[in-house]
Amino acid sequence: MYTKKIYFSGGSFHELQAIYDGLRGIVAVKAGYINPDNNDVSYKAVEDGTVKAVMGICLEYNPKKIDISSLLDILFSVTDPYSDNQQGPLIGPMYICGVFYDSMEDLPQLQLHLNFMANRGTPPAVDGSPLTVNDPVSDQKQRRQLCVKTEPLVSFVEAEEIHQNYLKKNPDTATYIDVRKFREYIKM
Repeated sequence: MYTKKIYFSGGSFHELQAIYDGLRGIVAVKAGYINPDNNDVSYKAVEDGTVKAVMGICLEYNPKKIDISSLLDILFSVTDPYSDNQQGPLIGPMYICGVFYDSMEDLPQLQLHLNFMANRGTPPAVDGSPLTVNDPVSDQKQRRQLCVKTEPLVSFVEAEEIHQNYLKKNPDTATYIDVRKFREYIKM
């Protein structure tokens, strides 16, 4: 079977792993550390900033059963791509919303999807009044800034065994993403 890999981040890698695990077309999901600045990487070292890395997942998928656009739609439905270095209560550069690719053939599709996200409709003004049409100053003030880190994968280090399938092993763990509600939604 032909498979591809892509690497996503955005908040807790425990939650992202639970979201993608078992979806049609997903072959494997591993929690880990994306592009660490040294090889002595661990959860504690990343969390306390000793090692610079992004907490994320490696998705191995069958592109005949699920495409990269669908994978991105899922990522951006459970994370906030307009929040810089923060996902819910998780704050820091290790929690940034990101897409890391190891195949240059994926880049055009990633750029197209992210360009669409960046140019989506402008939200209404803070006071609720509509924006003036053809007013570039108002548009620039109101447009949300897309904060998705997109870069080539340099390295991926699998997280310690305790962090693999963490939410399956610890189902009562509080989560920012409502994984059960998401699962119910995608079964519809």
